[in-house]
Amino acid sequence: MDSLGSISVFVQVADTRSFTEAGRVLGVSSSAVGKSIARLESRLGVRLFHRSTRSITLTAEGALFLERSRRILAEAEAAEQELIDTTREPHGKLRISLPQSRGLVMPVLVDFMRRYPQIELEVDMSDRMVDVIEEGFDAVVRTGQPQDSRLMSRALGRYQLTLVGAPEYFHRHGLPRVPADLAGHASLRHKFCATGKLEAWPLRLAPGEEEPAMKTLMISSPIEVLSYVAQQGLGIACLPDYMIGEAVAEGRLVRVLDDYLEHSGTFWMLWPSSRHASAKLRVLIDHLSEGLFPEKTLS
Repeated sequence: MDSLGSISVFVQVADTRSFTEAGRVLGVSSSAVGKSIARLESRLGVRLFHRSTRSITLTAEGALFLERSRRILAEAEAAEQELIDTTREPHGKLRISLPQSRGLVMPVLVDFMRRYPQIELEVDMSDRMVDVIEEGFDAVVRTGQPQDSRLMSRALGRYQLTLVGAPEYFHRHGLPRVPADLAGHASLRHKFCATGKLEAWPLRLAPGEEEPAMKTLMISSPIEVLSYVAQQGLGIACLPDYMIGEAVAEGRLVRVLDDYLEHSGTFWMLWPSSRHASAKLRVLIDHLSEGLFPEKTLS
């Protein structure tokens, strides 16, 4: 067998811990597997496996070689897939998870579906913290700095939290000019699905200044619910700027206390680092990058 073939055999033996099982998967005899491993060890000048009548285990050198071997095979697979992808339109199934910000993601997603009709989407619309690897997602969009070393990431765009209310609400209850003016106002609060905790309003308070005591009129996990209720004149909500831009432009909502808010969040596209970025995944990543925040740049 050639070098790449020997590496493939080595990885299969390391995964199955059996010459016989590795041979069954590869469609060759256990004897052929054993000879391939022996030739590889001879060429490298090290033993890759401890062998006994009962088990096969990796040596320290074998464990080190396994990590590099997986990367070599992944690169070879990626190169082969890239050549295949150049000859046909992106196609196949993508399982993705998106935040519950339908007004932000759905127009971009519908445009993607029209542009790439050969790609089938399975969409999980949720704000919960999914496990991309364990739950088998091809890609997810989430906020917050990526922490999982198993994932690749691309920043899609930034957003800011804003305080908004309907003009008629402020006409009845007064327009807050400083954070202290919020005392006694009705608040519409967002609750995180994953933790059950209320999202803090990012007010910049003076040293020693206490957070104003407000009446909580409503708590909701989907933030779009809070936008609707705020537009009905029932209270003040803390919402991302991408959600309320149209309502503010049309006069249905009014932004307040912008000079007293300090917040900046980022949407990230995440996908498994171990998974080859196929044509269907690459076009999705590019499409969301270009479409979600077309007027915003990331430094």
